[in-house]
Formats: sequence, C-alpha cells, structure tokens
Amino acid sequence: MRNLAGDARLAALEQAGLVRRGRLVAEVGAEGALPVVHELRAVLPGGLRRGGTVAVASSGVASTSLLLLLLAAASRAGAWCGVVGLPSLNPFVADETGIRLDRLALLPDVGAEWTSAVVALLDGLDVVAVATSDVPSAALCGRLAARARQRGSVLMPFGGWSQADVTLHAEGGVWEGLGRGRGRGRGRVQCREVSVVARGRGSAARPRRATLWLPRPTGLYAQRARSAPVAEPSPRLMIVPARPAGASAPPTGASVDADAAVRPAVAS
Repeated sequence: MRNLAGDARLAALEQAGLVRRGRLVAEVGAEGALPVVHELRAVLPGGLRRGGTVAVASSGVASTSLLLLLLAAASRAGAWCGVVGLPSLNPFVADETGIRLDRLALLPDVGAEWTSAVVALLDGLDVVAVATSDVPSAALCGRLAARARQRGSVLMPFGGWSQADVTLHAEGGVWEGLGRGRGRGRGRVQCREVSVVARGRGSAARPRRATLWLPRPTGLYAQRARSAPVAEPSPRLMIVPARPAGASAPPTGASVDADAAVRPAVAS
C-alpha cells in the first residue's frame, strides 16, 4: 500500500523546489562522501559517507551546534539537507552557522508521521537529520538506515538511535567571553571548547576524539582556536668569550647555543 501522506508531502516539497528525486545508490556511488569541517576530520576521516547513518547524541547546546556544523559543511558543498522534528531550530542560527537556507528543508513538527516524513526526504535530499521524542525501535532504525543506503543519502539522527554506523558525542566545555571585549560583544558568552568523541561499528569501533570550538569562534577566540604555532628553535647568540692574555681572537661568527650562553661559570 502506498503512503499517500508521504507522497503528498514529497510532491509539495518538489513543487516548492526544495527537493529533487533521489537516485539509486549505484548511481551516486561515484560521488563519494560529503565533506566535513577540518576540525572534524579526525573523527570522520572519510567525511559523511553516502548511504551511512551518522548519529549525534543530544546532550545540550553543544550537540545542537555540532549538528548544525555538520549540515553547514554539507550544504556549502552543494548538498540538499532536511531537518525533521526539531522545532527549536532557528533559521537565523542555521544561517549564522553557515547552512545554505536555499538548500534546507525544515519540518519542525510532524507528530506521529515523522517516519513518513523521513522516508520522503531520504528519497529527495542528500542529508536528513531527524529528532524524535522517544528512542525508535531497532527494527525501525534498521528500515530507515536501509532506505538511506538504497537512496545514497546520509541519515543523521539527533538523539538516541540504535544501529548507527557512527555516533558523535559532544563533551564538556566552559563558555568563554563573558565580561571580556568591548562594544556589543561585551558581557555575552561567545563560544566554548568542546571535545567530540566518535564511537561506532566496524572500522569505527575504535573511539576517535577531536577538539573544536562551538559555536564557531570569532575575533579573539578565533585566534585562540587556531593551531598553536610551531615552536621556534632557541636563538643563537654571538659571543666573544674572555681569553687569556696572549691568546688569539676567536673566529668571526663563532656562536653557541642560547642555553649555553647563559649557563653560569663554575669555579674550578
């Protein structure tokens, strides 16, 4: 029996120009994976693999920022993204994160029909994020994962989900920025440093960890988030050592290590 509600929803999204008809995975296999931001390459070295299920454990604001960061990198690369069942997602925040709103479909409140909405979007979009109030059964998770594999889309559950290929956990972090800076930014929290841990199945069974700033930092905190500069070698000092009477002068350009230059003399 055809799901008429799902068909009608997909037709409406197609008419609005928000989705395209999906292709079989055999047709999209050559396109490889969708990219992620460079900070997350340590936990997702192959990017977002088409046909895979990458879950984001919901554990607060950092998890939401992580979800948006994943969608932003994919949409900037030209992918069409959809979010189902997340009414708290603000389009303005999504835009600030870098998500292309012209390639984003939001279905914030679909109620009990969320499964039909996810199936419809998997048929037409590249990445589909879904948040549910309850943890779905293992059988339902398996059916939706199989649909994503067939269509070559990326299923991205937000919250409890079984049988995910990889699950990302955002851990810790202390907010920075309160009471610092000048002007409009003063007195507002800016961002926090978060550890992202990836755990999964198969080749992803060994946990991977990365550290990044969420939301993406600006100004002073953007400088702090950059990689630390490579340490410079110790400077070399030009010295002229004291010489006994009658001894010849040292060669021009003689040098010693800085540490040796400041080492105190020891009386013999």
